Amino acid sequence: MPAEQPQETGAVPAALPPQDHAQKQDRAQEQVDRVQEPAQGAQRAPKERLKFARPLTTASLIGWTGLSVILPGAAHLRSGHRRTGYALLGAFAVLLVAAVVAAFLVSKNAGFLARDSTLTTMVVLAGVGAVAWFLLVLSSYIALRPRRLTGAGQVVSGIAVGVLCVAVMSPFALAASTTLAAKDLANTIFESGGTPTPVVSGAHEDDPWGGRDRVNFLLVGGDGAGNREGIRTDSMTVASVHVATGNTVMFSLPRNMQHVRFPPGTALGRQFPNGFMRELPNGGLLNEVWQYGEEHPEIVQGKDGQRGPKALMEAIGHTLNLRLDYYALVNMFGFAHLVDAIGGLKIRVERDVPWGGLYGTAGTIKAGYRTLTGEEALWYGRSRVGSDDFSRMGRQRCVIGAFAQQATPSAVLTNFVKIAGVAKRMAKTDIPREMLDPLTELALKVKNARITSLQFVPPEFYSGSPDWQKIRAATARALRQSVQPSRRAQAAGVTASPGTSGATPAPSRSGTVTATPTPSPTRTVRASVPRETPTQNGTAKSLGELCGF
Repeated sequence: MPAEQPQETGAVPAALPPQDHAQKQDRAQEQVDRVQEPAQGAQRAPKERLKFARPLTTASLIGWTGLSVILPGAAHLRSGHRRTGYALLGAFAVLLVAAVVAAFLVSKNAGFLARDSTLTTMVVLAGVGAVAWFLLVLSSYIALRPRRLTGAGQVVSGIAVGVLCVAVMSPFALAASTTLAAKDLANTIFESGGTPTPVVSGAHEDDPWGGRDRVNFLLVGGDGAGNREGIRTDSMTVASVHVATGNTVMFSLPRNMQHVRFPPGTALGRQFPNGFMRELPNGGLLNEVWQYGEEHPEIVQGKDGQRGPKALMEAIGHTLNLRLDYYALVNMFGFAHLVDAIGGLKIRVERDVPWGGLYGTAGTIKAGYRTLTGEEALWYGRSRVGSDDFSRMGRQRCVIGAFAQQATPSAVLTNFVKIAGVAKRMAKTDIPREMLDPLTELALKVKNARITSLQFVPPEFYSGSPDWQKIRAATARALRQSVQPSRRAQAAGVTASPGTSGATPAPSRSGTVTATPTPSPTRTVRASVPRETPTQNGTAKSLGELCGF
């Protein structure tokens, strides 16, 4: 047999069966595919990201920036900065929760907003908020890469975002301005330390009213016109507020009530034992007491501006048998600006009211449901043309009630800076700054409570020779009825001689004073008017019934 020849290197091997050859090729292709797949994936990934984040137009870039104002982080998420976007969304959610919690807490204690420290904090927070939202808008704009836009697009978007930055800061600036105005108003009108001796004794943090059932405020409308010396108190109303419910009784006293008494034992009580200027048959009017106190420091103790209110509070408090806690004086001419600031007053005018001069030549307020301007509201309450002081008192009561009801929080906040500026010039009170917190809480109760009113006017009550006992009895009955929701508030009076002497006041929890009869004064003057009032009852009615609210 011939010898076998050695196989050369690189020679073609013997042919394999077709099946084995196909399997070998498949395995080789799989190895190639596994090597190429990562490289191909790496090449396709950038193309997919570019397809997802396609370039923004000028309008869409401005839109995403604007969306980030109300949804912080939206622009950052759109630009691919997910961590920053989610962080901004989370921070915004925390702020929303904090705002809801704060609103809930404030609703339970609205007086917290009146505190000086709270107002200062609100100003600081408004400033921080303005800066934070400005930076938010700016960073959102930058994150969206405006440099990819055309030159014109960059200019347009830059201007739009600049306007947006100013716009988002404006609400914070308004909030700070309003808060500063509120703080200035509170610190101007309500002086810290208020009265030398706290009126509400026994008060503490949990009970600022010292266990009192009622708090009584004297509301005075002063006529300090430029052609007059001093202040004439042409409108005098006592608001007795039930602390628990906010139900309020308003007692209106006529300006021409004569010869009011003062508490025995006081300087004015010794000066006028038979009544204020009893020696003057046609004098000694109630609206002269304030100015008399200011002009006679040898009789009424106190600083300038404090003697007049003190004298008037003593007279009216003794007349109603109430302990008056605080007073508030409002200049009647400045009141017109307040009415204009809230958009006017809606009042039912029962009959035409001419005003201006002696004959009403300036104009006429027509009968019907009217929205009165500030000037019209002022003269509606002041005009004497074709009417008397008692009719004017009724109109003044309706004006005060309408303002209390229609000066809604939204109306006040909208025009607060203007209102604050007017109030600083026209208002005066002895309520201390420290009492503004609980007073705000009490005012909110009054806003939603029942308000009734009682006037001491003819024919039930004579002003020339008042029946003091009947006035006090009517006052006490009106206070009792005001806290009985199932019955109509009424006040019954008891007829007595107008010469009945005063009483020594003793404080009670209700804010009234108990009366201890004192001996009749030795000096008596016969009254020139009937000694008995013609009716047995005076009625305290709601302002809705009286004024058609």
